[in-house]
Amino acid sequence: MAKIHGAYTAMITPMLNDGSVDYDGFKKNVLFQLEQGIDGLLPLGTSGETPTLSEEEEDKLLDIAIPLVREFNAKNGKDVKVLVGAGSNNTRDAVRYVERAKAKGGDYALVVTPYYNKPSDEGIFRHFEAVSKVGLPIVVYNIQGRTGKNISVPLLERIAELPNIVGVKEASGSITQMMEVVEKIGLKKPDFSVMSGDDGLTLPLMAAGGDGVISVVTNMIPALMGELVHDCLDGKFAEACKIHYRLQPFFRAAFCDGNPSCIKYAMNLKGMPAGSVRLPLVEPKASAQEQIKAAIKDCNL
Repeated sequence: MAKIHGAYTAMITPMLNDGSVDYDGFKKNVLFQLEQGIDGLLPLGTSGETPTLSEEEEDKLLDIAIPLVREFNAKNGKDVKVLVGAGSNNTRDAVRYVERAKAKGGDYALVVTPYYNKPSDEGIFRHFEAVSKVGLPIVVYNIQGRTGKNISVPLLERIAELPNIVGVKEASGSITQMMEVVEKIGLKKPDFSVMSGDDGLTLPLMAAGGDGVISVVTNMIPALMGELVHDCLDGKFAEACKIHYRLQPFFRAAFCDGNPSCIKYAMNLKGMPAGSVRLPLVEPKASAQEQIKAAIKDCNL
């Protein structure tokens, strides 16, 4: 399987006014992503509000996304990938979710650090060892801000030696750590992908040898963010810098009062299927709404 690279969208889950999932809206969003040239889709990630979705709802979303991508690829000679969110702080459930992703035809599974339990490094290693045995390629998701635990570079080096571990979504927030991951793992294992988990750090990570981004803002601007990423892949960093600094206000606004509350608010402003968020999330506060509106205007989005 080809190395993961490019711009992937961490898909939001659109909601109707009664709080139910807007499946038609989700289908429209998937088709929009494909038409705009995205490299991969991530359904059932954190941005999709999976903590509030039932397994039945999750199944329906996968049953929409994966066939649409397969049909698009077949008709257009493309190779858009599907990375399925499959994380849990219960290892048995994480294994089951990876098995589901494999059975439904996903290309990869994204498995987050077990959260809340605060496992030791050995516990985290064994968690990834268990999911790796399913046989589907696994991308490790390191995001201390949501899990309470940073996967250190030495621990990730150990995890990367497991079978079927093919990359990391690096959202530690530390460009220093990201560069060390590239140095210690990416350069030594050419098939191991280092993907940014922070939109605003995509450019510096790719300049340091990273492979792309698993993005939130691409829910709304897949073509523009894709252009930034592919400029980097092509070594056109002057062009990528122009897009990066154009988008800086939107990068900030998209996370100014929580994710996916902010990106959903922005998408609603643009008339895209998004809707509300489910409790315990709420819509952005008034000052955040003004920041989002200003960013859309200032960035000419």
